[in-house]
Amino acid sequence: MIRTSRKTGTRERTPLLGQAAAFALPGVWSAAVLGLQLLVPAGVDVLPLLVATPAIVCAVGGRRRHVVLGGLGTLPALIPHSGDGGSLGARAGTLLAVLVVTVMGCLISGRRHRLLRELERIRHIAVAAQQTLLRPLPRTVGGLTVAGDCLSASRGAQVGGDLYEVLGTPHGVRAVLGDVRGHGVSAIGTVAALLGSFREAAHDEPDLAGVLRRMDRALHRHLQGRGQGECGAVPVEEEFVTVLLVQVRADGCLTLLNCGHPWPYRITVGPGADAWATPIAGGDPLPPLGLLGPSDCASPPVHRSRLLPGQALFAHTDGAEDARDPSGAFFPLGEALDRAARAAVRGGSLSPAALAETFRALLLRHARGRLADDVATLTLYRERPRIPAASCPPPAAEPDRVPHA
Repeated sequence: MIRTSRKTGTRERTPLLGQAAAFALPGVWSAAVLGLQLLVPAGVDVLPLLVATPAIVCAVGGRRRHVVLGGLGTLPALIPHSGDGGSLGARAGTLLAVLVVTVMGCLISGRRHRLLRELERIRHIAVAAQQTLLRPLPRTVGGLTVAGDCLSASRGAQVGGDLYEVLGTPHGVRAVLGDVRGHGVSAIGTVAALLGSFREAAHDEPDLAGVLRRMDRALHRHLQGRGQGECGAVPVEEEFVTVLLVQVRADGCLTLLNCGHPWPYRITVGPGADAWATPIAGGDPLPPLGLLGPSDCASPPVHRSRLLPGQALFAHTDGAEDARDPSGAFFPLGEALDRAARAAVRGGSLSPAALAETFRALLLRHARGRLADDVATLTLYRERPRIPAASCPPPAAEPDRVPHA
């Protein structure tokens, strides 16, 4: 059974099966031992096996009441039966062992459930903190439909070394997708420093070059502060961050500034339910943040194009390209993106949320759920204007498909 937590909005699996097993085990085990006692030769006593009943109930996660029920369920079987040469006194040792195991099982079960409740509270706090850092993206901003997804390579973490943000600013929609060297919770401090800088600079700076300079300075300040304190998993002098800065104006003018990051894809929705992805070839990117020189920040090269209605920009971190299956084969990113795009077409329009969900499923299926690096994706889709059919201009020629290598 799956339920949704009202505190965190996360989906949790209710352990009803384990509770049912803990409730049924005392009777099942007692009946099995009694049946075995009837089958074994005379003189062989297997009833002391009943001592294990409370311990088994405790081991499967039963609560204290289940452990007590397990202990009580063994008592009728300890009464001497016809043909049994023993007596209640002969069962005294077994009875005492049952009581001791029941008491110890109750103590262990109570402590375990207290620890589980404390762990659940900590998990709720961690989820809230992670969602504050990498907060949910708006569904629409500045005429664009948005979806982002993040997979952490660290088990149990929702945020790792990848970052993204989308903001509506006076200069258009601005977005960032970045990848901190390393992965997991050790990179969260760097992610926080860069996201805070971007959220301020995106509104203040008139061009992406200014945003880049602000983020680079914020990274250096963060690394200097960290170098004076406790060292992280990656030495300060070796840490860098790949970043893709995106700006989309209301007229569809697209500007990209790339610092060591994979270039994004352009997804085009064709007639019917067809859609395909074309890699954007923007030339050689700048070095990553942390390795930029003064000349790089002074006048960085940008790639300009246009995001037409019915097109989407799909950006990703290199964890998607580097994902492998058990045989060592790399994830076929271009082909998978084509499949995900076609599956995400709804009524002639692309659903970025469905695209992100399908792409995630294909990636995890390929990697068998084992990722060596964090993966983040970001999709910005420009809707087609809804114009009455009588006034629609002739459709423009769709861009040619570019086969994936």
